[in-house]
Parts: sequence; structure tokens; C-alpha cells
Amino acid sequence: MAEYDPTNTAATIGGSSHHQHLIHKETALQALNTIIQLHFEKTLEKKRAVDVQKKELWKLFQLFFLFLGIVFLAQSNSPTLQCRHCWIPIGFLSLAHLIFYVSVAQTLRCINGFKYQRRCHKLTLGLATERLRQLRIKIGSGGGAAGGGGVIDEYGDEFEIPYQEPPESYFGKFKRNWILHFGFLIFIYGFMVSSSVVMLCF
Repeated sequence: MAEYDPTNTAATIGGSSHHQHLIHKETALQALNTIIQLHFEKTLEKKRAVDVQKKELWKLFQLFFLFLGIVFLAQSNSPTLQCRHCWIPIGFLSLAHLIFYVSVAQTLRCINGFKYQRRCHKLTLGLATERLRQLRIKIGSGGGAAGGGGVIDEYGDEFEIPYQEPPESYFGKFKRNWILHFGFLIFIYGFMVSSSVVMLCF
């Protein structure tokens, strides 16, 4: 399964931010459009990755519940299992749940990682789009023109598009997602164990 590795990158137009530069407006527009296109494609790529991992998670749950149904039927129809044997299905269920927990945890980790990367690219895309809008307004109003030769006089740091990251509060949704999934799995485990004891001992 793919793992995420977000990289902190920045795209800069116009070189160093410590000196003033004369930049052709076509060059600035083209560079900003390239950055926008890059982050737009990355956003779509991460969305597709999230969708793939969600399908994998759904398949895991389907297979697991099918397995639990088979175990439940086997216990209810077995003439040999008695109360003193209840440790067998309980141990089997515990091992199966542990394996399933590990698989779900790995899939959730990938989903959250891809969602985080997608959010970063969306924020960077929004910043680049806003810079492009401001540049077009400036060019359209004739501001920043140098000698009428299609050159704009700007500082380089105004064209720097740093890689954006969401605030710390964004991670709260990931924690809630973990709690929801594993709370549900713990409930299922408790239900299956108690059902096994009831069927075999009462």
C-alpha cells in the first residue's frame, strides 16, 4: 500500500527576493499558470488515491463481516462445541480482529496522508490562483509597466508560491475518524465474544 511523504516545496518566479527584478509579463503569467496546473493535477491525483484506499477499506470490511458471519454460523450449528470450549472461538476471534485492526490502521493511515497532501495542494493552488488574479489586474490596469515593453517591475518575493499546509486544527478530523472506526471495531469484538459465550454456555 502506498505511503505518503509530503514534501515542503516552493515555486519561485523571478529569482532572489532580496533584489528588484524586471520580469516579462508573459513569463510571469506562464510561470504562475504552470504552478496552478501542477497543483491542480496533484490535487486530482491525491483525490483518486483517497478513493482507491476507501474502496480497499470497504472491501476489508465486507470480507471481515463475511468471515464473522461464517464463524457465527459454525458456532451455532456445531454439536461438539460446549461451554468449556469457548476459549477456542474467542481466541480465534481475537486473532482475526487483531489482524483486521492492523489492516484497517494501515489503510486509514494512507487515507489520512493522501487527504493531508490533497489539502496542502488545494491551499497552494488557491494562493497561486490569487497571485495570478492580482497580476492580471495589475497588468490590465497598466500598473508596474516598465517602458511599455511588456515588462513588469516587481520584487521576486511577490511571485513566490510557498507550499501551504493546513493549521493544526485540521488534524482533529483525522483523530475523530480513528476514534469512530476503532470504537466500532471494539464494539463488534465485544458483541462477537459475548455472543459466543451465550451460545456455548447458556
